[in-house]
Amino acid sequence: MQDGQGDNNMGMASMMREVQELAEKFKVEEDEHYISPYAQLEKAAVLQEARIFHDPTGVRENPRKCCTVIAQLLHLQNTGQYMTSTEATDVFFGVTKLFMSDDASLRRMVYLFIKDVAETCNPDDVIIVTSCLTKDMTCDVDLYRGNALRVLVRIVDAAMLGAIERYVKQAIVDSSGQVSSSALVSAVHLFQQSPECAAVVRRWISETQEACSSSNEMVQFHAMQLLYQIKSHDRLGVSKLVQQFSTRNTLRSPLALVLLVRYTAKLINDEAAEGRTISASGSDVAKQGYRFLEASLRHKSELVVYEAARAVCNLGGLEPQDLSPAISVLQLFLSSPKPATRYAAMRTLAQVANAHPRVVSKCNEDLEALIGDSNRSIATLAITTLLKTGSENSIDRLLKQISAFLTEIADEFKITVVRSLQKLCLTYPSKHRVLVGFLSNFLREEGGFEFKKSIVASIISLIRTVPETTESSLLHLCEFIEDCEFTQLSTQILHLLGELGPTTTAPARYIRFIYNRVILENSAVRAAAVSALSKFAAQCPSLRASIMTLLKRSLMDEDDETRDRAAIAVAILEDAMEQNPYVPPPEDAEAEDIPPDTPVPGDTAAYVLLEGMPMSFEKLERSMQAYMDTPVSMDSPDAITFEVLPIVEDPPAEIAAATGEADMEDANGVMEAAAPKKKEIVDPAAVVYAIPELAALGRAFRSCAPVMLTESETEYVVQCTKHIFANHVVLQFNVQNTIEEQRLDNVTVLIDDSDSEIFTASGEIPINGIRYGDSKNCFTVLERNTEAALTPSTFTCELRFTVIQVDPATGEEEGETFEEEYPLEDLQISTSDFMAKVTVPDFRKGWEVIGNDNEVLEKFALQFKKMEDAVAAIIDFLGMQPCDGTGAIKPNADGKPHMLHLSGVFVGGQQVLARAQIAMQGTTGVILKIAVRSDDATVSRMVADCIM
Repeated sequence: MQDGQGDNNMGMASMMREVQELAEKFKVEEDEHYISPYAQLEKAAVLQEARIFHDPTGVRENPRKCCTVIAQLLHLQNTGQYMTSTEATDVFFGVTKLFMSDDASLRRMVYLFIKDVAETCNPDDVIIVTSCLTKDMTCDVDLYRGNALRVLVRIVDAAMLGAIERYVKQAIVDSSGQVSSSALVSAVHLFQQSPECAAVVRRWISETQEACSSSNEMVQFHAMQLLYQIKSHDRLGVSKLVQQFSTRNTLRSPLALVLLVRYTAKLINDEAAEGRTISASGSDVAKQGYRFLEASLRHKSELVVYEAARAVCNLGGLEPQDLSPAISVLQLFLSSPKPATRYAAMRTLAQVANAHPRVVSKCNEDLEALIGDSNRSIATLAITTLLKTGSENSIDRLLKQISAFLTEIADEFKITVVRSLQKLCLTYPSKHRVLVGFLSNFLREEGGFEFKKSIVASIISLIRTVPETTESSLLHLCEFIEDCEFTQLSTQILHLLGELGPTTTAPARYIRFIYNRVILENSAVRAAAVSALSKFAAQCPSLRASIMTLLKRSLMDEDDETRDRAAIAVAILEDAMEQNPYVPPPEDAEAEDIPPDTPVPGDTAAYVLLEGMPMSFEKLERSMQAYMDTPVSMDSPDAITFEVLPIVEDPPAEIAAATGEADMEDANGVMEAAAPKKKEIVDPAAVVYAIPELAALGRAFRSCAPVMLTESETEYVVQCTKHIFANHVVLQFNVQNTIEEQRLDNVTVLIDDSDSEIFTASGEIPINGIRYGDSKNCFTVLERNTEAALTPSTFTCELRFTVIQVDPATGEEEGETFEEEYPLEDLQISTSDFMAKVTVPDFRKGWEVIGNDNEVLEKFALQFKKMEDAVAAIIDFLGMQPCDGTGAIKPNADGKPHMLHLSGVFVGGQQVLARAQIAMQGTTGVILKIAVRSDDATVSRMVADCIM
């Protein structure tokens, strides 16, 4: 016995020596690069070596070489060096001859090769291995049976599946776990392959249920996966599946239980979406599912316990106290020796803290212990969660711990912490001095551009949302730009100083910091500093004389941009100082007798240097282009002003972006997407301007999106584009002929205006010669009664034309001509068609400027089950553009009322703004409160009446 033990020890020692020798042999030095042994493979050489497959003696005596050649072929295939069809066929036939070998390793390589090339080879070639695979599938070797099954399902279709169905069903309930798992995984792939195969797999449900009772844990896991797939489209079936396995305790596989937990959570969420919650009066299915999740929190497997805790935390509609069992489990996981377990628990708690910070606060002691965790991801999550759950009294202590931590982690983790600090300041505004001071300290520490950018963006965001932080934050930013090495951040801060600095209690204190940039920085920063000084002088008349002295020094700057900005500012300020000279108050004047240091009304410098343009440069370019494209505009003797330029709507990309809310980081400029390539925007009204008869109508106010008046498969396909003019609506009908034997002449669309008091059809412009496959436009002009208020109008439309029979081959006329009428779908002209989607630079300021003199307030009850659908419908009803990212519901809104800001320009140039509050009323509907403001009470009323 001792000799046997000694032999075992010697065998173990020799094995360890061999492993160590191999490790030394393949050891890669730090300055060396790993080189793949297949790096220099040539396809021709490998194909030459593949000839061994046709040599029975070579295959029998040297199976290892065959394995190596197959590995080389797979490497070529997976690195893009594909074989031609002839080469692939030749190699494939050679590989099929390897079935004569009994070597297990070679057989597995053959299976792998067939699976990999099955999709690229000719299906007729692949099918020849079916008999070999079927033979392996029915042999006595479990290794062959399982692998043969996996390969076979890759090459069979629904027609061939019936021939092997009996074998697969037997394999599912096989006593060997390897074979049973292979059959179940193969069935999962078949189910996803095609609807025909899925129909066959559904017949295996009894075998699959039997496999769920297997003693093998992996078989149970795969059987549960397949069983759910089979029943996934049957709500009742899924419910019975969950009830069956959650009450019988027959599943011993942790992985299968994880799947069951996920299916249960999905079922509960589906029940809740239909109003059947886990409350006392709620759904029995949901209550039983929740009991199963709670029971799973006490399972012996960490995997199941964590999945159950995560599922409970993600359930919607739970009260905070219902989360306590799951939070307690996650709290225990925080002290686990396994980093993966700690990270999983930490991440889930961080997500819960977003909605229920008080529930997670009981874990604060454990979270503080994780700040020093060796895994920086866990430590970062612990800090960000503490910042969400900590009280106002604990902020100072937390910041002390974070300051030591931040110096040891990478910038990407620092950015996450900075964003959490920003949210914390919004939660506790009274601690803004401490938090802003903490952030500004790290501005002066070492760090990359993205880290510094995130801090600057956070401080700027806090200035906007917590006005009390303005003066202290501006001083911190001023100190930062003294040593800032990033031009983009310096210019951003200088523009902010120019905007907010003059409104502070002591504007003069910032002048020194700004002028230092004129002296010491590069040209871009100098130009920004000149602009900031100009804004100070424009807004603070008492500082104009001293700032003029500083600006004149930049008139000789070597940079053109800086010099030009200084010259413009000096000229404007000199003119303003001459017209409105500043008179300082007496030295003995009382504080209340000193007038505010603001420009007088009509001050030139304030208007030119402070007032922004009413539109962006891109919109100005498009508006100028639209002005030049209008036939009558270029002949007008009137001067071109912003008032006479046409209104241009936001492009479709901006309209789509407005309906999705950017993250806080994106809104603050922390993350910037690559600028998309600018696309040329074509004016839809250009086709109208090309018609001489319509030139007298002037410029189109806007063009609506095309609407179909027929199905796309009909004989004549018609779509209509509404072009809105000041007093007219031009209907552009695009008519397509889909009949080969016909040519259409004198094509018009008759509009029945007999029921409308607002619109009258005043003219038609027909089109001739619409051949097969062609699309051409005809026009109908509606004159609008401007005295009548706009209301939705519906018109009956009829396509009228002359049919000319033609030879499909030559296009020559043959046969008779006759008049034809073709009914179209009704056309609706709504009030929103007269509203242009145009954003305002500052919604809050615009709302205050318009005032409430012509405001209309309304309240509506809308039948929508989801708030997202209600928001989209309201935007569509009004035809206006969402502002400030309010076009989408916040992800963690939790049913809170949503405020929607909308802007637009009504026909005639009337600016219209609307504020809408949308709130859910139980689960049956939505309450909408809307306020509409414009300069015309009639317009406000018409817009409010758009809600249907």
